[in-house]
Amino acid sequence: MSEVYAVRRERVRERSAAGGGAAALISRPANVRYLAGAAPRGAVLLVGTDEDVLLCGRPPGDLPGEGRADEALRTRLLPAPGADPAVAGAELAAAGGAESLAVEEHHLTVARHRALGSVAPGLRLVDLGGAVEQLRFVKDEEEISCLRVAAEIADQALGELLESILVGRTERHLALELERRLVDHGADGPAFSTSVGTGPNSGKGGHRPTDRRVEEGDFLSVCLGASYRGYCCEIGRTFVIGTSPADWQIELYDVVFAAQRAGREALVPGAACRDVDRAARHVLDSAGYSEGLAPLTGHGVGLEIDEDPQLAPSAMGKLDACVPVTVEPGVHLPGRGGVRIDDTLVVRPEADGGPELLTITTKELLAL
Repeated sequence: MSEVYAVRRERVRERSAAGGGAAALISRPANVRYLAGAAPRGAVLLVGTDEDVLLCGRPPGDLPGEGRADEALRTRLLPAPGADPAVAGAELAAAGGAESLAVEEHHLTVARHRALGSVAPGLRLVDLGGAVEQLRFVKDEEEISCLRVAAEIADQALGELLESILVGRTERHLALELERRLVDHGADGPAFSTSVGTGPNSGKGGHRPTDRRVEEGDFLSVCLGASYRGYCCEIGRTFVIGTSPADWQIELYDVVFAAQRAGREALVPGAACRDVDRAARHVLDSAGYSEGLAPLTGHGVGLEIDEDPQLAPSAMGKLDACVPVTVEPGVHLPGRGGVRIDDTLVVRPEADGGPELLTITTKELLAL
C-alpha cells in the first residue's frame, strides 16, 4: 500500500502546486487517512516539497480501527501535550523554505486559520479546496474490497437479528444488539448510529431508537452500517412483525421497492446524479407519495458514511465507474409507519455486469 499512498500524495502535491501552494497541510481526518493510511485523533499531514510528514500527539495505530500509517511516511510526535499539529505543520513548512501553504479552509476554524498565519507570518496561505475529496470520489479495488467486507458484516449482523424473537423488545435494545453484532463480526464499529423504528416510527429517515416495544403487526425498519478498515457501508430493510402483512403494508412496500429498483437500475457510468434521484422519485410521485420525501435518494460512501456524490434533485455532476453509492428511498405515513429500503452498490459498466450490489440481505417483505 505504500506505493498507493505515495501516488495519492503526489497527486495532492500537483494540485497544491497548480493552486499556488508549495506545500499542503491536510487536516480533515478522512483525507489524512486516505493519504497516510492512518489518522490518529487530531493528526494532520504535511505534504511537503521534498518530504511528507504525519504530525500527531500520539503514535498512530494505538486504537483499534484507526488504521496503520504508511511505513514510508515520517511520523513526528508533538512533545507538548495539547500542542496543535496544524500549527506545528505550518512551522515545519516555513522552516523547510516553503513560501506558500495550501490548507483545507472548509475544515479549518477561523481561529485555527489565524493561528497558522501568526506562527509563520511569511507563509502565504492558499485554499486547497476539495482536492482530496475529489481524489477520493472514485475508489480503487482495494477500497472496494474493504467496502465489500463491511457490507458482509452488516448483512451478517442483520441476518442474525432476524432469526431471534423480536416481539416485546424495544427499539433501543435492538439497535444496541445490532451494533454489538457488528463488532463481534469484525467491524471497527458502527458506521453511524443504528436506526430501528417500529410501528408509527418505522420508515422515518434517521430515526433515533426509543423505548417503544415491538408489537405484532408492526412494520419494523432497520438501518445500520459497518465500518471496516475505515470504510463505511450501510443497509436498510423493512419487515412486518408476527403476522401476514396488511394490504396497505404490501401496497406501500411494493411502491418503495419499485422506486429502489428504479434507482439501482439507473446507476451507470455517465449517468447524471440528479437522474438517478429522478428515477426513484418518479415512482413514488406517480403513486401519490410526493409529500414528505427525503431530500435525496442516496449518497456516496467510503472513509465517511456520507460522501459525494449526492443523488438529489439539484445535484450536479455525473457518476463514474467504481463509485460506491447508496440507494435508499423511503416513505413514512405519519401515525401509521412506513418503509425504507437501502443498499450500498458500486457503479460498474454494463459490460462488467452493471452495478455491483454489496448488501445482499433479501428485500422480500418478510413476516418475522
